[in-house]
Amino acid sequence: MDHRMLIGYSFWGFLGPGVLDTPDGGRSHRRILIDGLRARGHDVVFLQSNRDLTEAGHDLTGRYHWDSGLPDVDAVFLEWRWPIPGRNTTRCGSAGHTCDLHRQGELLDHYTRRGVRTIVWDKDRRQALTDPIRAFGHVTTCEAALHPSDDATSLLFPIDDAVLDGADPAALAAHTRDLDLAYVGNQYDRDDAFDRFFAPAAAQHQHLVAGKWTNTTRWPHVRFAGRVPFTDVSEIYGRAVTTMLLLPERYAVCGQMTQRLLEAVTAGCLPLTPACIRSAHAFAPPELHVVDGAHATRVISALGATIGTDRHIELLAACLARLDIFRVSRQLDVLDTLLMPRHTVGVAR
Repeated sequence: MDHRMLIGYSFWGFLGPGVLDTPDGGRSHRRILIDGLRARGHDVVFLQSNRDLTEAGHDLTGRYHWDSGLPDVDAVFLEWRWPIPGRNTTRCGSAGHTCDLHRQGELLDHYTRRGVRTIVWDKDRRQALTDPIRAFGHVTTCEAALHPSDDATSLLFPIDDAVLDGADPAALAAHTRDLDLAYVGNQYDRDDAFDRFFAPAAAQHQHLVAGKWTNTTRWPHVRFAGRVPFTDVSEIYGRAVTTMLLLPERYAVCGQMTQRLLEAVTAGCLPLTPACIRSAHAFAPPELHVVDGAHATRVISALGATIGTDRHIELLAACLARLDIFRVSRQLDVLDTLLMPRHTVGVAR
């Protein structure tokens, strides 16, 4: 490669398992992407605070480098942050304040508005389509969607190629599973999907929901376990026959699948996929598509009778094959293309 770069990487979260009280889904894939960039010859410096050290007591400074200043870099990569009232919109130093948004603004002012090549990874689809920086010729917005916005590039949540290559559907099918249905993740913007697909099935099957769900009175029959350590996620999926791919509507309409698919399938948990998700066929075989909770209930019952059989192995193999689009090697190819010189700096598209 002849375009090795020093990349300033901004993220608000953790490289390691982090702390219990965090919504940081990036822990499942962030380090995979960063290590992949480094393996391809790029250097990476982190431009937000070292939360692994200050909050989780996890010292990674022997392997990675953080810089609270404004170092000279060849490109900036931003996991996009957006205003969260009462948290990152408050005055610095006030109770409950996080400085992720202020720091992002500082980075945009120092680097992006001065012409440094910038990649915005809008993982939560929160960057305004009217944001002026989207028109800068040296800025590319990426979205983790199969059908990104017209001016954006698809950059999916990555899975390690070696993990995918080493996944054995027969071995996964042989595991003992005491749950029919499990979901690991937070409530944010998922009430409608939960009502329609998960809650009715939970009334008929052994299940577990792990994550931050603060308003649950409408589902008294559902077993909510609260937040669990990140290291327990795989164990929960390893206990379950199925999970439900619950997406906010803004993800479903563009075919943006979260890291939950990767976590579940590599643990041998079959992903029931609402048929209303755009490009649902890309995430799961048709046998796992469901149209409502009653349908999901029937599918779970049918799948329970196949555990450990050839049919179970075939379904797991079909799900694993669909993870190919998430390979980190594919995402790194996208980034290498975006990092190659091609834009006229400072000229709007």
